[in-house]
Amino acid sequence: MKSPALIFLGAFLVNNIILMRFLGLCPFFGVSTAVKIATGMGMAVIFVMTLASWITWAIYHAILLPFDLVFLRTATFILTIASLVQLVEMFLKKSYRVLYNALGIYLPLITTNCAILGITFLNIDNKFSLLNGTVFALGTGFGFTLVIITFAAIRERLDLAPINPSLKGYPISFIAASLMALAFLGFSGLFGLT
Repeated sequence: MKSPALIFLGAFLVNNIILMRFLGLCPFFGVSTAVKIATGMGMAVIFVMTLASWITWAIYHAILLPFDLVFLRTATFILTIASLVQLVEMFLKKSYRVLYNALGIYLPLITTNCAILGITFLNIDNKFSLLNGTVFALGTGFGFTLVIITFAAIRERLDLAPINPSLKGYPISFIAASLMALAFLGFSGLFGLT
């Protein structure tokens, strides 16, 4: 059994949810136009991902598994995530109106963010305890935030760079994202994590 520190490092760097597992690409490309907006999105994802992992772990082990209702896992997890995102959306709308407006359509898209649903499944499939599942969710959330903020900073610089007009916008963004994925591939094998 791996230690929580290795689980965190594995989720944060080695198996980064965006660059290695290719989950959560919609907000990655959609919200990464400015560092401030990307930071807000990253914080919201960390919060929802951690809470979703706690609640879905509890529901799975307290209700679905004992009553042999494991086949309801997907529907239950999606409903849980959708409820959490609604709470986050109401909180941001009331408390941080600027961030709420900046995130726009991408805030409700956290509901369908496959990265969050993927983490809830991976917690169960890897048979993580509640502590290890929490560490895994936090590592994944912080890894998501690191990558989206770094990518937003790169995109801000690319907007000012003298680039061929045929590569402006999404083409150069896809090239930059692929180079970031190659850079993160260098972390594979770190501490024996896969």
